Amino acid sequence: MTTALITHPASLNHVMPHGHPEQVARYEAIMSALSAERFKALNWREAQLCDEAEILRCHPEAYLERIKAAIPEAGLRALDADTHVSPGSLEAALRAVGGICEAVDAVVAGEVSNAFSVMRPPGHHAETSTPMGFCLFGHVAIAAKRALDHHGMARVAVIDFDVHHGNGTQDLLWFEQRALFASTHQMPLYPGTGALKEIGKGNIFNAPLSANDGSDHFREAFKSRILPALENQRPDLIIISAGFDAHHRDPLAEINLTADDFDWATAKVMDIACRYNGNRVVSLLEGGYDLLGLAESAASHVLRLMRG
Repeated sequence: MTTALITHPASLNHVMPHGHPEQVARYEAIMSALSAERFKALNWREAQLCDEAEILRCHPEAYLERIKAAIPEAGLRALDADTHVSPGSLEAALRAVGGICEAVDAVVAGEVSNAFSVMRPPGHHAETSTPMGFCLFGHVAIAAKRALDHHGMARVAVIDFDVHHGNGTQDLLWFEQRALFASTHQMPLYPGTGALKEIGKGNIFNAPLSANDGSDHFREAFKSRILPALENQRPDLIIISAGFDAHHRDPLAEINLTADDFDWATAKVMDIACRYNGNRVVSLLEGGYDLLGLAESAASHVLRLMRG
């Protein structure tokens, strides 16, 4: 299988305050790990700037203009207590959207078997008109809408194993019955959403975990809640919100997974993709704030994509 790695150095120019967990070093740690010899078969691609129409698939124009107007000429600006922008943030965010759209296009066209986009900032907390949780635009929801509306797919699934619930993706896809959103996450934890009762139009499947649940509970939640939802939907494309902050080293949560758990979850998703859509899987980076845990987990995830 051929796996595309989509990235761009513009991610280095999205700068956060000193001590902020969503730091430039996250990108550098993953790039260093994926530069190893065992990843030489990756199809490296540069993330392109998105057409702003892609953002408007999910966010209103007034929101896009508000984000653009918030970008400072120098220094940093806080959009909320957690979410900041710097002069390079807009380009980074536009390339993050462009990169995931490029990944969808390449996989749908059969140019590559699957793809992983490593871009900052992350996106799964950005709601329809609200930046939050380090996120500006809802990348995976935008990618799902592109697959549905541009490529004419009937069913798209988004799987999110970030330790924080993807409230933004859920918000953006709440009424989109052609798209399934399924999430494992720690609860209670930021952002406070992700309860079992949150079901959208029957297309939302949350699997909340408790602090210190660990590998066994994570895998059971996947097997009992996430995978059956995927099997029932039979998606034409699966998009993974690949957050690695459920790793046991991560400072922001307590699910205590290892890189092997992310490998296992990726393999399970790929098994379903193999059966129902010709292996169409697109993944993109979300959280992960311990640099060693992040690098190990992302490497395991990408190796599994490469192995098929």
